[in-house]
Amino acid sequence: MESKKCFCDTGLSFNACCGLYLEQNQKAPTALALMRSRYSAYATHNADYLLETTHVSERQYYSKTEILKWATSNQWQKLEILSSSEDTVEFKAYFLNADRQPQTHYEFSTFRFEKEGWFYVDGKFE
Repeated sequence: MESKKCFCDTGLSFNACCGLYLEQNQKAPTALALMRSRYSAYATHNADYLLETTHVSERQYYSKTEILKWATSNQWQKLEILSSSEDTVEFKAYFLNADRQPQTHYEFSTFRFEKEGWFYVDGKFE
């Protein structure tokens, strides 16, 4: 079976990296692993995973349709982790928009560990 490189730029294969969380239903062991898997979820258009890993207090602000629209209208190029702590990750996501113009999404994200799993809470954007 072919094992392509993971979208999150760890250098690992998708099956040995984010595929564990996106396809094998394992829980990401850290906020950083969850953030990487959420990037891969955008790259693979997995809106269900993105909603499931958003903290329940924040889910009302997200629409599966809108997530899928944003995920599919962009070509995800690269993820760059700038810093991380136990419950935060600062990153840049590089992508080509619908007009194939290079874009950079900067975010400082906050995560919460609850019910034996990590969840995305919110992010500050530039």
